[in-house]
Amino acid sequence: MIRRLLPLSGLLAFALLLEVVPYTGVVSAVYLPPLHRIAGALGQEFGRDAFWTALLDTLRTWLTGLAIAVGAGVVVGVVVGSVPLLRAATASTVEFLRPIPSVALIPLAVLLYGTGRTATLLLVVYASFWQVLVQVLQGVTDVDPVARDTARSYGLGRLARIRWLVWPTTLPYAVTGVRLAAAVALILTVTGELVIGTPGLGKEIALAQSGGAVAQMYALIVVTGLVGVVANVVTRDAEKRVLAWHPAFRKEAAA
Repeated sequence: MIRRLLPLSGLLAFALLLEVVPYTGVVSAVYLPPLHRIAGALGQEFGRDAFWTALLDTLRTWLTGLAIAVGAGVVVGVVVGSVPLLRAATASTVEFLRPIPSVALIPLAVLLYGTGRTATLLLVVYASFWQVLVQVLQGVTDVDPVARDTARSYGLGRLARIRWLVWPTTLPYAVTGVRLAAAVALILTVTGELVIGTPGLGKEIALAQSGGAVAQMYALIVVTGLVGVVANVVTRDAEKRVLAWHPAFRKEAAA
């Protein structure tokens, strides 16, 4: 019980700090309202239809971009990783494109798609795709060479080897890539809404900031943080369920 409650102690300490700091004069309460004012603004947001619409817009953009990135990353990763010549030919391209910050593509996204949801989707897919692709490529190359040769000696075709040999080895890597991509996709979703003006929580944060509604701005930021926490919990739980057969998760469950 103590081990489970210990993480909450840090959260409670941070909440206490947010409540006390504005009264110390270190930071003006105009720019950092005490926690009770942020909580009051959050309660008011829950009663606004515009808030729930913005939340749904953010979730829609985030999940759509994540789904596209995961699907493309898995397919491209398995295909490229399964063909050594193709992987060697694309390695330099991947290493060149992967480090490019997605926010640097904002002018291009706006130029191509304006301020609509598609512009933010472009950023989300681009940033998340590399998280999945790199993990899948590592998983494909981690296949045991002895097992690969044995499968060939038994006459298994390429598709059969992918189904029974490559995919079970790659799945733990792919799941890790999805978990990483989920966090990156959420960050880029809110960033696109803030900078581009795509409908969602990010746009609401920008409007609250420009209108001087500081407590409301912080309340919306708290909501984005809660969405991230829920996403992390859900992806980790899904990871445990999908990989229940994996020795590492069996040991964790036994412990």
